[in-house]
Amino acid sequence: MGIYEKGFERPSPIQEESIPIALTGSDILARAKNGTGKTAAFCIPALEKIDQEKNAIQVVILVPTRELALQTSQVCKELGKHLKIQVMVTTGGTSLKDDIIRLYQPVHLLVGTPGRILDLTKKGICILKDCSMLIMDEADKLLSPEFQPSVEQLIRYLPASRQILMFSATFPVTVKEFKDKYLPKPYVINLMDELTLKGITQFYAFVEERQKVHCLNTLFSKLQINQSIIFCNSVNRVELLAKKITELGYSCFYIHAKMLQDHRNRVFHDFRNGACRNLVCTDLFTRGIDIQAVNVVINFDFPKTAETYLHRVGRSGRFGHLGLAVNLITYEDRLTKLYIANNLTEFQRVFTFSKGNKKTILVNTSSSGFIMDLPWHMGTFIFGVLFEMRQTALPMDTLCLYHFG
Repeated sequence: MGIYEKGFERPSPIQEESIPIALTGSDILARAKNGTGKTAAFCIPALEKIDQEKNAIQVVILVPTRELALQTSQVCKELGKHLKIQVMVTTGGTSLKDDIIRLYQPVHLLVGTPGRILDLTKKGICILKDCSMLIMDEADKLLSPEFQPSVEQLIRYLPASRQILMFSATFPVTVKEFKDKYLPKPYVINLMDELTLKGITQFYAFVEERQKVHCLNTLFSKLQINQSIIFCNSVNRVELLAKKITELGYSCFYIHAKMLQDHRNRVFHDFRNGACRNLVCTDLFTRGIDIQAVNVVINFDFPKTAETYLHRVGRSGRFGHLGLAVNLITYEDRLTKLYIANNLTEFQRVFTFSKGNKKTILVNTSSSGFIMDLPWHMGTFIFGVLFEMRQTALPMDTLCLYHFG
């Protein structure tokens, strides 16, 4: 019943592939795009396999960030609202004493970050001898040097017959090494025929650093924004940019890893509930955060890796909705842009040629092409089209990004 109340009418491809296999007890290595329903793909079989009469932790879900832990636990509670399953969330930055008290009460499903769960386990408070299922969401991040030692220590506390489910959009070499060690014969699901979401249209603008705020102001006035997430590469720039956006007269929150956990939770909760239209953040917010009202992502600072780009852009266009990604690229970013474009192999070539004082950009899409004539003024900045893969149903008047004189 909780599934229907959550609004699910039919399973997404990742849910259709993974849920039946997970219920058989097999290990799973699943690669799927952001925003395709991965969370429900592992929460549903986890809830289904729990024995409600057994007072023990039977499922552990590991995630890399506190915000994702809160979101995942909420999904579990909503899907299992008519079941007598006790869900607990625990992360660093919260009261250890409160977690200890909570664990003396019944807990069937535990969601949290690796460090905190390992700490509770080492203290003998979190007992995992009956935990038959370990789920790793955003597995590539969990297997980074920051988390992998804790994850591997935690696995030693699980029974030998445990089942491991790994989900992520990207799987670097570290995942293969981990798989060979802990998942000898997993069921492999790969739904990554395309690296970005179908509903996301991507643009870039060549700008000077001093022009970025003016460019952002123009975007706010031209785009039809439900909610937007604006990414910066440092904590200091997040706070400064949020202040400038507020001074321009737009509602804006900010969030980063150096904020107190209670403050972060409040910002995340309020933004998710629509209290503010724009959120400025660091890459803290790139992992698995699912806010369906977000239809625009702006890379105020261009990311350094294709993996980060993919996760940032994936904050819009969630679960089949249309989205827009805009990248502000400086002269120093030009090589990074080429590197990322080469790594995301689905991007189509963009053909350009001069015509008087204009430059025509022909976008070669997978389905059809279209031509735009843009005024070309050296020394000013214009929008070009960043390797647009396809035309979308978004009306063109929402994409008035071409020229700022």
